[in-house]
Amino acid sequence: MKKRRRILNFVLGLILWCFSLLIIIPLLMIVLNSVKDVPESAVMSLKLPTKFHFENFLVVLEDDKLLRSFMNSTLLCVGSCTITVFTSALASFVLVRDRSKSNRFLYILFLLGLVAPINYIATVKVLQVLHIINTYLGAILLYTAEYIPFTVFIYYGFIGSIPRNLDEAAMIDGSEGIKLFFQIIFPLLKPVTMTAVVINVLNCWNDFIVPLYFLNSSEKWGVIMRMYNYFGQFVSSWNLVCAVMIVAMLPIVILYVVGQKYLISGMTAGALKG
Repeated sequence: MKKRRRILNFVLGLILWCFSLLIIIPLLMIVLNSVKDVPESAVMSLKLPTKFHFENFLVVLEDDKLLRSFMNSTLLCVGSCTITVFTSALASFVLVRDRSKSNRFLYILFLLGLVAPINYIATVKVLQVLHIINTYLGAILLYTAEYIPFTVFIYYGFIGSIPRNLDEAAMIDGSEGIKLFFQIIFPLLKPVTMTAVVINVLNCWNDFIVPLYFLNSSEKWGVIMRMYNYFGQFVSSWNLVCAVMIVAMLPIVILYVVGQKYLISGMTAGALKG
C-alpha cells in the first residue's frame, strides 16, 4: 500500500513538473531575450546572450506613454479594489448576520454573478446613462461590478466563522453599526482581505477587455494595452518587447510574493469556515 502511494505521488509530482515547465520555459525565454541585442532576440531561443544588454530596460522606461500607462493601471487597480473590498465586506457582514429570505436571495444573486456577468451588463447601461464611458470612473465601476461577486463569496464564508457573541459584547461596550464593523469585525478579516486585494489587483492589472472596449482614448490605457501596442511599435526588436513584458510583470510578481501567505490562508479559511 505504501509503495503504491509512493509511486502515485511520484507520478503526480512528475505531471506537475511537466505542467510547470509550460510556464517556466516561456518566462525564462522572455527574461533571457530581454537582455539580448536585436539579432539574437529575433531567434527567441533559450541560449544565454553573448553580452547582457540591460540598457534595453532604460530604452522602454524612457517612453512617457509607458510610464503613464503604469499610472493608469495603478489608478484603476487602487480605485476598483478599494470600492470592491469595502462594499463586499459590508455586504457580506449584513448577509451573514441577517439570514432572512430576502438576504438569502440577494446572496444567490451575488453567486449568479460568478457564473454569468449579469451585473456587468447593468453597469454598462448605467455608465451610458451617466455618460461616463471612456472615463477612469467608468472603468473603475466596471471592474467593481465584475469583482464584487467573487469577493462577497470569500468574505461570506469567513465572516460566518466569527461568533455573534463578539458582536453582542461590542454592542454592550457601545459599538454599533458601522463602528462595530470597522472597529471589531474588519480587523479580523485581514487574511481574506489580503486575498481579495491580491486577486482583484491581479485581474485588474492584467485585464485587456475593459480598456479595449470602454477606454477609447490611448491616454487612458493601462500597461497591458500599452504592452500590446509595443508589439506593433517594436515588431523587429523583440528584445525591447520582452523588456516591456518584464517591466509590466514586475509589480504583480512583487505583490504576489508579498501577499502569497495571505492568499493561501484566506482562500482556505473562507472555504473551511464558511
